[in-house]
Amino acid sequence: MEKFNLKNDIKVFGLHVQSFPNGIDKAFDELIKKTGDCAGNRNYYGISEFKNGKMYYYAAAEEKQDGEAEKFNYESYTIKGGEYFTETLKNWRAQTNCIKDIFSEMMQDNRVDKMKPCVEWYKNDEEMLCMVKAI
Repeated sequence: MEKFNLKNDIKVFGLHVQSFPNGIDKAFDELIKKTGDCAGNRNYYGISEFKNGKMYYYAAAEEKQDGEAEKFNYESYTIKGGEYFTETLKNWRAQTNCIKDIFSEMMQDNRVDKMKPCVEWYKNDEEMLCMVKAI
């Protein structure tokens, strides 16, 4: 795992994927269609966390301008800045089935905050960063 310092909070907007994991592609396709920006032109994130014993997954896009969440009629969320541990996944589209395994392994490390969400940062169509918050 590499250390990465996210210098600032990131404001994002998106939607809760009710049919996780099956609805992830559809949710991101909807976001890309609404914003008109593909990965590389806008940052996209997958945010997952356990609440009340259940996994919640949010497909999200970075806000380029204040008020985009309201404009597009989506929920807003903030990815907190600070220190993260990361693993880079190249050619992620062909390896989506192993993302959960990467996070599972990362969460075994005593230096990660297991109470914070896991973040997938889709930097472009080729590279994705798995991120977990450091304690």
